[in-house]
Amino acid sequence: MEPLVVAFVLGVTPGKWERIWRERRPGGRLELRPLPQEAALAALADGTAHMALARDVAADDDRHAIPLYRERPVVVAPRGSLVASLDELDLVDLEDENIVDADLEHGDGAEAIELVAANVAVTVLPQSVARALSRRDVVARPLRDAPDTGIALVWPTASPHPLVDAFIGIVRGRTANSSR
Repeated sequence: MEPLVVAFVLGVTPGKWERIWRERRPGGRLELRPLPQEAALAALADGTAHMALARDVAADDDRHAIPLYRERPVVVAPRGSLVASLDELDLVDLEDENIVDADLEHGDGAEAIELVAANVAVTVLPQSVARALSRRDVVARPLRDAPDTGIALVWPTASPHPLVDAFIGIVRGRTANSSR
């Protein structure tokens, strides 16, 4: 049987689920593939990935989606800036700041972090993405009133891979002895 291919976006850390998969299914192959959001969803559509851990995707006619968790937004700012001196911020605190879009749909946000580090702008990211892209010359501060983001496990409604249910069980925390 072909391996179950699971794409995942930046900030998602599927290592725990992979470890459990390997413990429970020593012969079942699982391939994890890091991709930008747009590429992960395209891989689902063209069949090169069977499932994806993606940001802010809801179920529709073409895809099933199980919401897994929500992520708090943070503002990433140059170390030593006024924004960095605050413990938490509201969007109004950023009114005078140049805010650059990290474009997580097409890329990984690294270009935005470069601009922040060069003291050109600040950027707003999900906390896990800011952690994944962290550097010594930038800091991340919680943003109280910005919308959070959600991570969902997504897969096509048509012709799912035979191991989809097994992976869903692992992600949902079912035990190895679960009857489902």
